[in-house]
Amino acid sequence: MDEPEYDAPTGRKTTGHEWNGIKELDNPVPKVVLAFLAITFIFSVIYWVIAPAWPLGVTYTRGLLGLNDRTEVTHQVEAAAADRAAFTSRLESESFASLAADPALMAYVDETAPTLFEDNCAACHGSDRQGGPGYPNLAASPRLWGGEPETVAETIRVGINGDHPQTRRSQMSAFGEFGTLDRDQIQAVSAYVRSLSGQDLTAAERGRVAPGAEIFATTCASCHGVDGRGDRSQGAPNLTDDVWIYGGDAEAVYETIQGGRQGHMPSWEGRLSPADIRMLTLYIDAHRGSGR
Repeated sequence: MDEPEYDAPTGRKTTGHEWNGIKELDNPVPKVVLAFLAITFIFSVIYWVIAPAWPLGVTYTRGLLGLNDRTEVTHQVEAAAADRAAFTSRLESESFASLAADPALMAYVDETAPTLFEDNCAACHGSDRQGGPGYPNLAASPRLWGGEPETVAETIRVGINGDHPQTRRSQMSAFGEFGTLDRDQIQAVSAYVRSLSGQDLTAAERGRVAPGAEIFATTCASCHGVDGRGDRSQGAPNLTDDVWIYGGDAEAVYETIQGGRQGHMPSWEGRLSPADIRMLTLYIDAHRGSGR
């Protein structure tokens, strides 16, 4: 048997292994490591005894504490469902005025509705509810069909120009494409419409306002009203404010009159519960007037 080799500087035995002139010392495992290993072993044995630990085919060792995460989660889900059930029942049965006056319920709406809105409405109306070209700004005060909560809830339920049998119907005729108005007449009406909302007009546009008013009275007033303030029963927008779905600049207004508009909003009945529809209504109404 070979005599053990000792490292001269430390006096410790070596393992006999050498790498590039470096010899490995045969040091014992540090006691602190052994202590941690012992503590870990003892903890494992105790945990095995008191808590679920080992799978046994279709079951597992239950442990003395009888812990069960699935049961705990089930209880938490049931408790949350019970809490929601109380609010859901109220959302379906109480008036909007009563619901909006309850701070506790509105706190629940503010906590829950943003996720509901993000999942179902934000794709069109934006996460900030301020819409975009072709999609109404829900944070602004004006509403095409009316801003009362009951009206908003009905719009969500049946949609606009959709396939629901009770859907709201609204369409801006394509006066240019149908040959009702020629280019000069459309420019005149566009100038007049933009003047209604107090926009700055060029000298050429100001010269078109008077003839545009005459054309508006005979062609557009039946929907938008003689004063241009719209008609909510038809979903005709108010042309005197600064809220525009498709844009209020000269080019956008001209294109609207030339090619017409027909927006679409799907019906959410059957996809959202009545409580969810009313919750969204409360959420939208609570943040009304916070947009541009």
